[in-house]
Amino acid sequence: MNDVRPLDRQTADTYAAWFKALADGTRVQIVSLLARAGQPLTVREIVAAVPVGQSTVSEHLRQLAAVLGQHEPDRGTSRLYRINDACVTCFPTAADLVMGKPSPVLSADAPGG
Repeated sequence: MNDVRPLDRQTADTYAAWFKALADGTRVQIVSLLARAGQPLTVREIVAAVPVGQSTVSEHLRQLAAVLGQHEPDRGTSRLYRINDACVTCFPTAADLVMGKPSPVLSADAPGG
C-alpha cells in the first residue's frame, strides 16, 4: 500500500473536466453520436438525431468544448463538430480509474497536457 499513489494533480484535473463535461445524458448522446458518425456533423444533423431543440444542442456543444473540436472549415454558415482525437486517446474509462490501472500519458497537445 505504501507504493500506491494517486494520479498527479494535472491529470486528475483534466479527467475531472472531461467527466464534468459528460455529466449529462444529452451530452453523452451527442458525444456518442459524434464518435460513431466517423465525420464532422453540423448542429442541424445533431438535432435531427438527438431529441432536443437547437438551442439546447448548441448549449451542450459549448459545454463539451473540452472534448470536441472543429474539424474542417465551416460548411457555409454551419459549424462542423467532431470528437477531439487527443481526448479519445487519453480518456480513461471510469473502471480504469477506480481499479487503479495505469492512466494514459497525456501528450503536449492533449487538453491539460
